[in-house]
Amino acid sequence: MPPLDERHDGYLRDAVALASENARTGGKPYGAVIVRDGTVLARSVNTIAITHDPTDHAEMVALRAVSRSLGSPKLAGCIVYASGRPCPMCHAAMRLAGIREAYFAYSAEEGERYGLLGAGIYAELCQPLAAQPMRVEHRPITVTDHPYAVWQERQANSDAESTP
Repeated sequence: MPPLDERHDGYLRDAVALASENARTGGKPYGAVIVRDGTVLARSVNTIAITHDPTDHAEMVALRAVSRSLGSPKLAGCIVYASGRPCPMCHAAMRLAGIREAYFAYSAEEGERYGLLGAGIYAELCQPLAAQPMRVEHRPITVTDHPYAVWQERQANSDAESTP
């Protein structure tokens, strides 16, 4: 088996090849590969041009495929290889899935030079809500069945039922 660095580079080359082919056939130039224990679990491309779904980034398509095939939203032990730096949405989804490693071939700044969504979005999201270009405002309300409390109670009941 090749050394780990060579394996990382091989998976990255696969993600880049997927991205190049997708760009040639009318899609955006992004590809992703998800691997666990040396086994490729998903290879995907950005499918927004086909589905018109703005969340169909290569990483998201791959995460959905792996989650479905494993029957779990938790993808601990998986590694994501992406042709470009994962956007904030994809990065957050990977974190929520429990992924602890990801590698990318090209930076957001490099993508920006080619007219792709660039590093600016990362900087925008670091700003206070009032300074961001999209209005997002916290407006708390009071309800009888606070959804977080309902969830917490269900979790506690599930844990109690599974404890012998």
